[in-house]
Amino acid sequence: MTDQGLRLHRRETESGAARRSDAVVADLVRLIQSGSLQEGERLPAERDLMQRYGVSRAAVREAIVSLANRGLVETRLGHRPVVRKPGYEFAVDQVGNLVGHLVVDREGVWNLFETRIFIECALARWAANHARRDDLEELRAALDANRAAIGHSIAFDDTDAAFHAVLYRIPGNPIYPAVHKAYVEWLTQHWRSMKRGADIDQMNHAGHRAVFDAIAARDPDSAEEAMRRHLVAAWEFVRSTFPTES
Repeated sequence: MTDQGLRLHRRETESGAARRSDAVVADLVRLIQSGSLQEGERLPAERDLMQRYGVSRAAVREAIVSLANRGLVETRLGHRPVVRKPGYEFAVDQVGNLVGHLVVDREGVWNLFETRIFIECALARWAANHARRDDLEELRAALDANRAAIGHSIAFDDTDAAFHAVLYRIPGNPIYPAVHKAYVEWLTQHWRSMKRGADIDQMNHAGHRAVFDAIAARDPDSAEEAMRRHLVAAWEFVRSTFPTES
């Protein structure tokens, strides 16, 4: 067989293997979604899957990798994969793999930061209208921890994120905390690279205080505006992490 023929044969073989792997994935996804394979249950052994689907070991392993990438199984060396039902955090993490490639310049980070402003202004308004007493106590405790961390950059960043995290939890929708976790992961490198002292921490804490006071006063317009002012000011510091445009 010529070199060209060998290459063609290899591509056809790989293409056929991929199609067989896709068929295995499709059926296992169906079994997981229908509950025939329960969360926490181990997948059948590789040999059993090979016999069941009439495919090679390579096709089975490729299918398992695909399921793991979707968050449908958890793999560990030397153990059979365990069925998992992916939560919202996994779904957002998958989006994050794409977003990570989009936040390498000022425009990309601004596009991301603008979505944060939009969401958190809405969350502040919602909290002003609907937060319960326990929510307000949790938000106040986060605010106090943030004040205590002024002048200690890493601790301040952590308590800053924790204050905002409370707002994402108040509506009781599990998607919002997953989104907040993603924002923190996507933007942390910029927080860490900002040059600032206690005066900047004081300013950011004052922004948190204004948001809290408006929410506690049940004033949704003021809560939304306070959050907008706080995040727009924060953006000015994020901008400083990029080289000055010529």
